[in-house]
Amino acid sequence: MASGKPTNRRVVAAGLVGNVLEWYDFAVYGYLAPAIGYLFFPSDDPTASLLAAFGAFAAGFLMRPIGGILLGHIGDRFGRRRALTISVAMMAVPTFLMGVLPTTVDIGVAAAFVLVIMRMIQGLAVGGEYIGSFAFLAERAPKGRKNFYTAWSLVGGIMGTLMGSGVAAFFASITDEAAMNEWGWRIPFLLSAVVALLAFFIRRSIPDETMPAKPKRMPVVEAAQTNWPQILQVIGLTVITAITFYTIFIYVAAWLPQQTSMSHAQALDINTIALLVLLVGIPSAGLLADRLGCRWTLIIGSASFVLLSYPLLLLMHHDSFTLALAGQAGLAVVLSIYAGAMPVSMADLFPRHVRMSAMGLSYNVTYAALGGTAPLVAGWLVGSTGDAMAFAWYMIAAAVVSLAVTFTLPKALGQKLE
Repeated sequence: MASGKPTNRRVVAAGLVGNVLEWYDFAVYGYLAPAIGYLFFPSDDPTASLLAAFGAFAAGFLMRPIGGILLGHIGDRFGRRRALTISVAMMAVPTFLMGVLPTTVDIGVAAAFVLVIMRMIQGLAVGGEYIGSFAFLAERAPKGRKNFYTAWSLVGGIMGTLMGSGVAAFFASITDEAAMNEWGWRIPFLLSAVVALLAFFIRRSIPDETMPAKPKRMPVVEAAQTNWPQILQVIGLTVITAITFYTIFIYVAAWLPQQTSMSHAQALDINTIALLVLLVGIPSAGLLADRLGCRWTLIIGSASFVLLSYPLLLLMHHDSFTLALAGQAGLAVVLSIYAGAMPVSMADLFPRHVRMSAMGLSYNVTYAALGGTAPLVAGWLVGSTGDAMAFAWYMIAAAVVSLAVTFTLPKALGQKLE
């Protein structure tokens, strides 16, 4: 890789911008689910419409492992840049089409069918984007700064989530329900075209890398046959982030108003501030990992979750806004320590010619199985036990699994990429 600060900044921008786009699109759909349910899944019961809209949202999660394998294959065979450029198009085109899609009133049930197809294509894109940007940045970042640079992939995802939330909230605030259902819901989807063009041109400006000799077998097949211990390690390492992220930032936003006197708006304010803490914490943890090493940073992060999850959630179980904010911000700090070392740790476990495929399989299978279901499991634990803190033990169990896996990792984890 050529040296110099401008090149380094372009590399980071190329890795970050796709995640901004893809998580903006995912977030916009989630926040506009009530309008989408009303327009594409009409029912006499508004709750049934909303659940159907979230069912289409879940379809995107289920496609992530396939997307990871598909785009991972392209990345391993033809280069990271090509895979990442395709992933941007696979997210941008369906999102734009969703913004102009006729509703059920216009074309009947075909509208819902097309919407689900668009969501599935988006899920394919997200499955390849995250792991593709991990590999891209880990391989191109300067020596001694691998974790810091690669952490910006995660930052891009958080930025996109915040942008999606902010844009959806803005249009909801300037329109009434009728206008939102008629035309307002379309604008956030159409705006993604601007980010998509930016992402496309930034990635096109990065030169192609020199690829190693192509393996005789499909990369994912070779990885499954020769690197299955490392695949299991990545699955174990990912358990903690898959469960805790969606519990802390999705389920807790609904749990807090149910268990305390705080309003839903206050819970969302706390959630947003905690996301900002995570935004700052992850690249800071990347710097820490560059100094301490990946393995020790993962051990500190996962051990902190084991010890602090219950006390921090207990702190949130109060009517005080300040205490609740301190609890969720504390959880964000602990999560950021672990997450800041994850991308390079995963990338370093696999040889370059199968890296994207192996990461795409192991990372996305875990998120599809545990990430998308985490809020449901947390809610079931609270409801079935009658204990408002029951889901804390689910988070602790996830942290114990990942902590145990960290002790199986090479002591020099991350140094192969140097």
